[in-house]
Parts: sequence; structure tokens; C-alpha cells
Amino acid sequence: MPVNCSSCKRAAILKRPKTGDALCKECFFSAFEEEVHHTIKSAGLFTPGETIAVGASGGKDSTVLAYVLKLLNQRYNYNIQLILLSVDEGITGYRDDSLETVKRNQQQYDLPLKIVSYEELYGWTMDAIVKQIGLKNNCTFCGVFRRQALDRGAMILKVDKIVTGHNADDIAETVIMNVLRGDIARLRRCTAITTGMDGALPRCKPFKYTYEKEIVMYAYFKKLDYFSTECVYSPNAYRGFARAFIKDLEKMRPSAIIDIIHSGESLSVKKEVRMPVQGQCSRCGYMSSNPVCKACVLLEGLNRGLPRLGIGKEHKERRKLADKLAQEEAQSISSPAAVFGEMNIVRVEKSHGGSCSQLSVKVPGVAGCEEEVKKLQLDRRKLTVDDIDF
Repeated sequence: MPVNCSSCKRAAILKRPKTGDALCKECFFSAFEEEVHHTIKSAGLFTPGETIAVGASGGKDSTVLAYVLKLLNQRYNYNIQLILLSVDEGITGYRDDSLETVKRNQQQYDLPLKIVSYEELYGWTMDAIVKQIGLKNNCTFCGVFRRQALDRGAMILKVDKIVTGHNADDIAETVIMNVLRGDIARLRRCTAITTGMDGALPRCKPFKYTYEKEIVMYAYFKKLDYFSTECVYSPNAYRGFARAFIKDLEKMRPSAIIDIIHSGESLSVKKEVRMPVQGQCSRCGYMSSNPVCKACVLLEGLNRGLPRLGIGKEHKERRKLADKLAQEEAQSISSPAAVFGEMNIVRVEKSHGGSCSQLSVKVPGVAGCEEEVKKLQLDRRKLTVDDIDF
């Protein structure tokens, strides 16, 4: 038996995951857009005259965000200027394809676009980093570098704020991850709709209360152009386990996602608990609660051939670095040896009576992991329109 729309009584074509209401296409569009507008206005995210950088990856979240912000800006006269800002991590077969989608979005939405890359900012691509670190902990590098790359790109553009497509599912996952890790500092701020107020640039999340399924449905019915392939290096990410857990909770209780966010918002920390104090990195000037920021520590490890320098227990890797520096110093005193490090080959040259001999050592990559990657991607990928019952 046909079901009528709960708003206009026309034939319904979908059931909202967030509320369970049966809606027609037009009423769903209206409800989705008005909820985002309410979030923006109630949180005071924008001020007239501001320039806003939209973090654009080509995926469903950022594509819908750019589309809806432009629509609402025109409808309600926010009087803000929007610029698309993308980060090229250097992942062959993934980011190069998604950036083509971003370039098409630029033309479709008539918005300016700026692309910054890991290679130009750090001298490394994610492909090269994964060859050094492998498929475990690689997301740590990408997450740290990406956050800083967005800020650096925004500073180049001289914008006032950055908006990202983080949705309700993402925030609920982050709450669970921080609870499991016992990370009180991040747990306290991860539900904030605006972060970085004490840093260089505020970062806002207009989709804070928007379900991932509804974003997929909106993109599908609006026929938006977006890239839906999962990152080839993400199956081992810790977030994947939290995502699977949240999906199971949502099946039993759809309101679980919002409930988790509200629990995080209501969290209070005892006064005697010491919280990290934000300062500036002594090397790059980026905000950090330590003398040297995480990005600089990770970059130092990569450049010195110790990619795990910023991973795990710091004292172990620092000891390795001290030993390596001592060996290099001893070699430089005893012989004119030179060590040249490249992405996947380390060459050592030593002189022997006027002639040189060369030894090449290959750093192990990720070949042979394809099947494991595909298997993990099936269980822990992000939602697509095929996963939703309309």
C-alpha cells in the first residue's frame, strides 16, 4: 500500500533515517536544508562579509556541503564568499581521481578552487610515506598532515574560517574513539561545532547533526557529482572499528548517533585534571600543546629514516635517533661516507682507494596486501546509496 508524505500528503518515496518520517523528495530536500540552516544560525557560524574555505575532497560530504552552503547563502543572504580548498595527499588511483571531481564541482558551482599538496608542503606524498611505514599507522601521518595542510592553504587564501563536511556519524565515531583511548583533551572538544578559536583559524562543522545516510540520499536525489571510492590505505584505520560499531548501534536505535553526540556535549571534566595548554611549535609556528608539533616530529622521522619516530612510545624512537646520530657522527669522522635517502631506496657510497662502491637497499613497500585491503574495505567502508533502504 502506498505511503503518503507526512508533510504534504503526496506519495512518499523515502523514510528519513534520522526521524523515521515518510517524505516525498521535495519535502526531504526542504527538511534537510532547513535543518542545516538552523544549525548555522543557532550556532552563529558565519558573520556577513566573511570569506569561508570549504574543505573539498570530492566525496559526498564535502560535495553536498558546498552545494548546500551556496544554496543557503543565496536563499538567506548570509553575505559570505565561498572558496573550495582541496588537499592532494599524493595517493595514486584515489586522490588524483577525486580531485577531478572537485574540479568539475568548481565549474558546476562556479566557485574558486585552491589545491595544496603534501609534496609541496612537506616534500613527501602518502604513497612514499606508506612505502616507509606500511599499512599500519599510515592514517596517523595523513590525519596530522591533512589538518595542517588545510590550515596552511586557508592562510594562503587569507580566509576567515574553514568549514568541513564532518557529519553526525563522524562526530559520534570520534567520541567513541576518544573514550576507548582515554583521551580526555580531545573528548572534551570533539563535539564542539567550532574549534580552533584560540588558534590561527576557526573550523566549523555545519553538518554536526546531519546523518551520513541523509547526506547520501540528498546527493543521490539531487544527482550531485561526487566521488565514492574509499581510500586505498584506510582499511586498517582505527576509525573503521568505531564506524562498524556505530552502524550496528544505529540499526537497533537510530537515535544512538545523536545521543552519543549529546553525551559528549554534556561531558564535564574534574577541575583537578590537568589539560594540555595550546602553544606554538618552536619549528614551524603551528599551534601545538608540545614544544614541537606532531607534524614536525613525524616529518623529522621520515627525513631521518625513522618513520616511527612520532608513533607509539616516544622515548624508544628518540633513543634510536640518538644511536643513529652517534653512528653517523662516528662514520663522518672515520671516513668520507655519504648517505643518500630516497623514497624507496637507500644508497650508501664508500670510497676504497680512489674508487667507489655502491650498495642499494630497498625499503619494503605494501605489495601483496591487495587482497587484505579489499576484504577489509567491504566491511568497513563508508556508506553509499546502495546501502540505504528508501
